[in-house]
Amino acid sequence: MTVIDVAHESRTRQLRRTGVLALAALLVAGVAASILTAITFGPAAVSSVDVWNTILAHLGARASVLAPLQDGIVWQLRLPRVLTAAAVGAGLALCGVVMQAVTRNALADPYLLGLSSGASLGVVAVALLGAALVLPLAAFVGAMAALAATLGLASLAGELTPSRTVLAGVAVSSLGAAATSFVIFWTATGDSYREILGWLLGSLAGARWPQAAIAGGALLLVGLPLLFSGRRLDAFAFGDTTAASLGIGVTSTRWLLLGAAALLTGAMVSVSGAIGFVGLVVPHAVRLLVGSGHRAVLPLSALAGALVLIWSDTVARSLFDPRELPVGIVTALLGAPFFAVILARRSA
Repeated sequence: MTVIDVAHESRTRQLRRTGVLALAALLVAGVAASILTAITFGPAAVSSVDVWNTILAHLGARASVLAPLQDGIVWQLRLPRVLTAAAVGAGLALCGVVMQAVTRNALADPYLLGLSSGASLGVVAVALLGAALVLPLAAFVGAMAALAATLGLASLAGELTPSRTVLAGVAVSSLGAAATSFVIFWTATGDSYREILGWLLGSLAGARWPQAAIAGGALLLVGLPLLFSGRRLDAFAFGDTTAASLGIGVTSTRWLLLGAAALLTGAMVSVSGAIGFVGLVVPHAVRLLVGSGHRAVLPLSALAGALVLIWSDTVARSLFDPRELPVGIVTALLGAPFFAVILARRSA
């Protein structure tokens, strides 16, 4: 390699790094602006200035300038819901990146590999017993059981391959959905059918500060460490043999990362229900912009996932006001065509 080639490669790397930083700054600003703007949508008129003043008042930085009713709408209803949407979107996108890298499967995400169905089964089974306090734990146990079943089924015929993993995930997801339906049919009564169905389709209608704390806490405790797993995920992209040659304990690292993804999925599903396509589409969209290096893909996917779900939920609760769509319907309507475009570009 000549001096000119080295200089050109260094310049290209620097330009790529600058582009990644610029995109990250743009996404951070977009998420912050979206949080303030999304809160203004709804039947009660509230401006961005009112939102900002309310937040400052509750943080003790100034006296409240809103009427108690408007203050309650912003602080008790809309703000925790928007923050929950941001945390859930970021968490699901992170899970998608991790699962796609570890399984070396471009179609892997919490929904497709059965984690969401397993978590939903755990939540529904426990919720119908009236034990709401353990919903995150039930979701995690269900997600881990579904993950173990998917990987176990995929490895029965030999080596764990991407196509076999997807097929096993579809089977486990279908089984989890059937078991969830059976539990609902056998135990739900009255209006609980409608409430559970809305939640299973993905809904943030009941998100308040406890739900925001669960989603945000999981994102900090589990998602933040995952942001620093970029080098390990890059190693997995070249296969187990290459990863082992780089000093990575392949089996232990794979289960650690997948376990973290299951824990994060369980926490998010416990507050939002099963929301599809965020963990599948967002990582692909980010890779189209910045390449496949996971040190960039992980944080940018988290930010993009937060942005996508904030506005998906805003559309879900505003488009047909006073009726509200489950946000899972909106993400599917947006995600399916976008994913089809990505597949068409890759095959071209």
